[in-house]
Amino acid sequence: MPEKWYNRKERVWTERRQQMNFQQLSNLQYWTSLFSSPWSIAINVFDILIVAYVLYRFTKAIAGTKIMILVRGVLIFVLAQVIANILGLTTISWLINQIITYGVIAVVVIFSPEIRTGLERLGRATDFFSTTQISAEEQMIRSFVKSVEYMSPRKIGALVAIQRVRTLQEYIATGIPLDANISAELLINIFIPNTPLHDGAVIIRENRIAVTSAYLPLTESTGISKEFGTRHRAAIGLSEVSDALTFIVSEETGGISITYNGVFKHDLTIEEFEAELRAILLPAVEEKAGFKDRLLGGWKYEKK
Repeated sequence: MPEKWYNRKERVWTERRQQMNFQQLSNLQYWTSLFSSPWSIAINVFDILIVAYVLYRFTKAIAGTKIMILVRGVLIFVLAQVIANILGLTTISWLINQIITYGVIAVVVIFSPEIRTGLERLGRATDFFSTTQISAEEQMIRSFVKSVEYMSPRKIGALVAIQRVRTLQEYIATGIPLDANISAELLINIFIPNTPLHDGAVIIRENRIAVTSAYLPLTESTGISKEFGTRHRAAIGLSEVSDALTFIVSEETGGISITYNGVFKHDLTIEEFEAELRAILLPAVEEKAGFKDRLLGGWKYEKK
């Protein structure tokens, strides 16, 4: 009998403590105590910022998964709990409290695949244990080299312009919007002959494929050999009016060419082509990623 009375009393105190935790959110004295002194203000603001940062990163990690729907539902329950405590709705408050308390176990069981996916994305986004970091520019160069290495021997014509400082919006407006991640496979499929998007130029903006089938200005120079076709003239023309980097794969010979700031280089090997891309697109000196960059760098390059 005493044991049953003790268990019942312990259960009542537990429910009261849980109810108190939610009720203190609407208690003015509780919030006043948090900011009683300058030191207390600094500590609590720092604490809030850390929690806000963690919640922000966690939200980005689980975005697009089913667990995000669950998070919205939990927020609704918490809001309902606060409102019920303010209005004194004891029964509703107790019911929501039970759902929150025992619902955690059900959530872990039901949404275990989504939770695992979110944690994997969170781990990939933090490069703390990584000694090497691949930048967006490096990934872009690898995609360009891989696609050209495939298209050149097969004489698949290609024309790709990469926006630098000066905007190419005038020419982007003439193309078909794509806004896609850069990959060698996508570039190859775009330029496969007799497909809807293979004519015209692909324009890269902010490390993404902005448009395909764009029209570029043709050069008016008469000193260009007749062996170079329309793609080469368009690339040279763009380099004359902008600081864009453009590379071409000839449909007739499979030759690789590149234009930048009015300079036209043709008949490049794959190695020379890659060297030219790196010289222009990558910084002259690549500094080793520091502690902060390794910790937060993955978020910079995690695709949005």
